Amino acid sequence: MSKFDAIRPFYDAEVNDAICSSLNHPMMKALMNFTFPGVDDDIWKEQLRRTYSIRDFQINFIYRALMKVLEKTSDGLTTSGFEKLEKNTAYLFISNHRDIILDTSLINASLFDHGLVMTASAIGDNLVQRNFLHTLSKLNRNFLVQRNLPPRELLMSSKLMSEYICRLLRRENRSVWIAQREGRTKDGNDETQQGVLKMLAMGSDAENLMDYFRKIKIVPVSISYEYDPTDALKMPRLLAEAKQEIYKKEKNEDFITLMSGIMGQKKRIHIHVGDVLKNEFDAIETQHDNTNKQIQALAQIIDDAVLTGYKLWPTNYIAYDLLHGTQKFADKYTESEKSIFERRLEMRIDENNPVAVQGFLAMYANPVVNKMKYADAN
Repeated sequence: MSKFDAIRPFYDAEVNDAICSSLNHPMMKALMNFTFPGVDDDIWKEQLRRTYSIRDFQINFIYRALMKVLEKTSDGLTTSGFEKLEKNTAYLFISNHRDIILDTSLINASLFDHGLVMTASAIGDNLVQRNFLHTLSKLNRNFLVQRNLPPRELLMSSKLMSEYICRLLRRENRSVWIAQREGRTKDGNDETQQGVLKMLAMGSDAENLMDYFRKIKIVPVSISYEYDPTDALKMPRLLAEAKQEIYKKEKNEDFITLMSGIMGQKKRIHIHVGDVLKNEFDAIETQHDNTNKQIQALAQIIDDAVLTGYKLWPTNYIAYDLLHGTQKFADKYTESEKSIFERRLEMRIDENNPVAVQGFLAMYANPVVNKMKYADAN
């Protein structure tokens, strides 16, 4: 028994048995019929039976499924910055987090397209409660982030995960993806939680924390969707928070959000990979000798990189102008784009609820606000 068995993905030696045990699951059939329309079930089942590694499963099935998703629900994916990364090198990708499945799937597809090391990716255990989804996540090289634990167990779980991430990066030469915060951004403000960095720091055996962060090659990543397919689904939580109420998820809410994110309309998508953080650590060490202050400074550097790399779409500018009653960015969109966005707002949000309308618009407008603040500060 490995100490990481509770959270790790499958080893390649376990892949074929896991696939064969899921061959006749209705969700596997739905996934394969979507990916290979018109192909007889016996054909894809036979191909799956011959699959013995995570890489083969990802390339031959998941990558193709993702291309089908992009074809049906988007106007295409563009990328920038991947050409700066070195082949056969493990990186720790820290990105903003908008969609449960697609964020990491699109990054991995882009890494594959550029001939780079694909990631092991963190996923909350609340998202894989169903047996099939748990199996599928392990086949996709996801490792589990254990949620809703008492404080002592949470600390132990965080230490275990940090050790596992360190092992992947330093010993297995496996890149890792982790979100800059726990849970997806609901309001369009992409901010790095210091707790995420403190968790990563637990895996350090270096006397100097910044030395450890240098070694694990942190790369900030920005993911920008023109339309958030789960925008309306984020409203109940925002409304509860506006009323200072504790939000309780509905049964199956995570699964509905997961599926909506995959199959909902996204229009254009852009992923930007920032520079590997290097010299930034020298500046942090020079300015701060307190660990907490260093973590705080690093979080700010990641925030700045994510914000700088974030691509603003017409929807962001439209939302800003609607929210603030201005024409400030009218040159950034057409009347047609504006009317389509307004129609989406009408269809998804109760216009008699001003808090909901403002929350919806702010979700799209906040990246513009943050870019403006950043430009003014620099």
